Order: sequence, then structure tokens, then C-alpha cells
Amino acid sequence: MTPHIGQRITAQFDALSAQEQRVASFILDHFDDLAVYSAADLARLTGVSKSTVSRLFKRLGFESYRSVKDHARQLRNLGVPLVIDANAMQDEAGAPFQRHLQREQDNLQRCLNGIAADQFTALVERLASARHVVVIGFRNSYPLALHFRQQLIQARSQVRVVPQPNQSLAEEIVDLNEQDVVVLFGFRRRPAAFAALVNALEHSPAEVALIADPTAVNFVSQVDWLMEAPLESLSAFDSYATANSLICLLANGVLHRRLGEGRKRISAISDSYADLSELESPIMSVDWNAQ
Repeated sequence: MTPHIGQRITAQFDALSAQEQRVASFILDHFDDLAVYSAADLARLTGVSKSTVSRLFKRLGFESYRSVKDHARQLRNLGVPLVIDANAMQDEAGAPFQRHLQREQDNLQRCLNGIAADQFTALVERLASARHVVVIGFRNSYPLALHFRQQLIQARSQVRVVPQPNQSLAEEIVDLNEQDVVVLFGFRRRPAAFAALVNALEHSPAEVALIADPTAVNFVSQVDWLMEAPLESLSAFDSYATANSLICLLANGVLHRRLGEGRKRISAISDSYADLSELESPIMSVDWNAQ
């Protein structure tokens, strides 16, 4: 990936003039607002001329300030938390709530429209019948992997998240066979070794489902299923609401695919909760035969 503007500034900082360093330092201190400011704003806020701002950006490899703003938007699309619209959260009669709701609905609609019914059914069937379900996620994808495992383990056994803290992956994937399914969460700002992991899983006997944002489309030919969950939000930070909704949909699908066994398992788990006094509220016994 081409170095982003912050990396370019760091690499060239000592060679900049004093005035250029003033602008560069301001950019580094307000990196997440970069796309909001104009060239005139930067000049005014740092007490330099507009020509100094233009000269700095040319030193950094940008033809114009427009290309700088385009660069900032590209970084946002890759997951860098940048504020693109300074007015995104402006409160006008509940406007942020409505815009947030609309964005979440759009994300969910895009996600569901992109899933073919037969592909969804096939993945649910494999998740229900596989010998082992191995769930993997790094960085922001790790909580999603944990949540998916927690949902799925209610309906079936042999679901695990790998690797464990401070452990490596090699031991976890070496024994995979054709009866296993790997669910890999790969949302943007993935670790550098992610592509190598996908390559290793592609050459394993197991089937692989990748749940990710649209930036993972390059991996589509290496996995058996790719389900995209957009992350776009009103401002800098990604929203994982659609990803969690997709997890719920898959887990419910698995439960209903093995409803008899799943009900017995849920009942047994509930009894164990009560025996171990693990939950604050009492667990009520459920007569599944009455349903």
C-alpha cells in the first residue's frame, strides 16, 4: 500500500522548512479531521501562507489539495477513522439519529441483497453438520468471532475460536479435514498475515466461509462462501451492526436446521447455568415438548 500522508510527513519532517513543519505538525495532531479542512483553513490555523500549504503538499507527493482530500477519503474506506463530514453529528431536531438509522438500514439492505439464498442455505447446512467449526478473527474481527462462537455453541458442540491468546495458528489448522468448516472474520484494517492465512486455508481440506466488508472481495476466489457486511457510518468509526445481524441470522439458521438437538442442548445448558449459579437471574425450566 502507498504510504499515507502521516507516514510521508514522518519520513520527510526533518527536511521541511519551519513553516512547513508547523503545518505538518498540525496535520498529525488533527489527522482524523484532515478531510474536513480546506487549504485556507490550514493556512489560517497554522499562521502560514496558502502557498506554504500548497508547497508542503507537493513535497509530500500530492498534485493539489483536492488530491489530499481524495487520499483522506480512501484512507477512510480502508478503515482509518477519519472525519469526512464535520457536520455529520450536528444535532438538528434529531437529525443524527435519523441519518444513523438510514445508514444502518442501507448497510443491512446491501448485505442481505448480496447473499444468494442457495449459498446461505448451503453454509447453514455445513455449519450444522460439520465435525468442527473453527472461528477466526483478528483485531476488530475478534469480538465478532467470539460472539459468533457464543451463539453457535448454544445449538451445537465442537465450536472453537482460534488461536487462543499468545498462541499461534499452525497447530489449530494443521488437523483440519473435509468434515470441518472455518468461519473467518476479515473486516478492514486486517493484519499483514491475513492473506497468508487465507492462502493456507484455501489449501486445507476444510471449507471456508469469509465474513467481511467489501474490501475483502479480492479473496472471493479462495473461499467457499463470502458474505459482505458493510461498515459505513455517519463519521469516523465503523459500525458493526450489520455484521452482528448477519451472525444472528446464521446462528438462528443453524439452530433451526437441528432444532431437536438444539432444543435439548439449550435445555441442558440452562440446567447447568442453574446448577453452577452462573447467571444473576434464575433460569426457568422449559418444557420443549409443550411447544
